[in-house]
Amino acid sequence: MFIMDYESASQFWIKKDQEDVKMKEDDLKKAIEDYVTHHKVCALACASGDFVRNTPIEYIYVDGSFYMFSEGGLKFKALKDNKHVCLAIFETNASFGGLSGLQVTGVAEMIEPFNEEYVKVVEARKIPLEALKKLETPMNLIKVVPQVYDFLNSDFKKEGYGPRQQLIVK
Repeated sequence: MFIMDYESASQFWIKKDQEDVKMKEDDLKKAIEDYVTHHKVCALACASGDFVRNTPIEYIYVDGSFYMFSEGGLKFKALKDNKHVCLAIFETNASFGGLSGLQVTGVAEMIEPFNEEYVKVVEARKIPLEALKKLETPMNLIKVVPQVYDFLNSDFKKEGYGPRQQLIVK
């Protein structure tokens, strides 16, 4: 009978990454910012108990946080109980050896409709505020504050760095 060694498998990249050349923090921050601003859709993963949801959703990146408007859906079932989430932003047409993707783990919070922060994001997203005010139910605004960025980019190897870089937000 096959017995999977989950612990060993989970440590594979942690051990491998220790040998790779790391980018300077400022250079990595810039690479992350460039990547995030050149994309607009992520997969928002959230879970509570044995319920798991992974939702493709548009985002906007403002002042170091990710914001997503949503009418509703099952993701809120998980977000009610567990604010820890993961975003995945990636290239959809990657070739073998040409992969790039960003995994962002962080904490979600709900922004009160029409408060100052909500309006700031509405304006940044170029949504007419008056149109939102006419909706029967206000649009929910999810904010994700990043804690860790895990960036996989094969192009980093061309610059002499390891293809996987991590930034822990302080």
